[in-house]
Amino acid sequence: MKENIEFIKKHFVTDISAGLVVFLIALPLCLGISLASGAPLFSGIIAGIIGGIVVGFSSNSSINVSGPAASVALIIFTAIQTLGSFEAVLVAVIFAGLLQIALGYLKAGTVAYFFPNAMIKGILASIGLILILKQIPHAFGVAGAFERVESFQNYDGTNTFTELLKIFKEISYGATIITIASLIIIIGWDRPALKRFTFFKFFPSALAAVVISIFLNEFFKFYLPDFALDSSQLVNLPVADSIGEFANFFQFPDFSVIGNVDVYTIALSIAFIASLESLLST
Repeated sequence: MKENIEFIKKHFVTDISAGLVVFLIALPLCLGISLASGAPLFSGIIAGIIGGIVVGFSSNSSINVSGPAASVALIIFTAIQTLGSFEAVLVAVIFAGLLQIALGYLKAGTVAYFFPNAMIKGILASIGLILILKQIPHAFGVAGAFERVESFQNYDGTNTFTELLKIFKEISYGATIITIASLIIIIGWDRPALKRFTFFKFFPSALAAVVISIFLNEFFKFYLPDFALDSSQLVNLPVADSIGEFANFFQFPDFSVIGNVDVYTIALSIAFIASLESLLST
């Protein structure tokens, strides 16, 4: 215990600096993943807090990857549709967590060595590809039923690619400009020529993209109203006017679905994908 206190004192200043950088990166990431999952935005914030504080204190590892994960976003998205509510999905998340804890105590991480590396990366890459394809409409300011279907083949016989072609009929120029600007910032931020400057080295590219996007939209509001994004195209976090209203933001598991077999298959999927991603990060 005494050694831990001395360690904290020694690295306090650098830990504060590192924690601030992680916070600035994690905040838009938590919101983005919860949005892609179809879950309440507030749940993304809660997941980030638990991943940072609870896991950080309870884990004996010097390095850990916790909080919302993009690889699980598609599973959560599908699970909400399958089980009918986010509260029902929380039950599956609890079972997935218990399963992961049990696997940890059993030292089952070595099982990952029996899975071909190409297969694991292929699964995660396919999830990422689906997420990208389904978010493309948002990049152009178009929202429709086609990006809320998780499979490649849609119910009406069309597929993801044929539906994506339709977005150019309803394209939002403001959203497109913001998307292009964000991509340029994120891609160009890590260039060696810019990394020579301290600002570009320590200021996260994702946060820079968020800040520039906000300024662009505010500019559009005042000078190019036709280009400005409407409320449906913005991330709207709930704001509480009282403690009681804040308490209403919390959603709790609906244990009435505990007899549903789908709960357990979803729990297995979440535990499997999340565990594989964690093992690949080591």
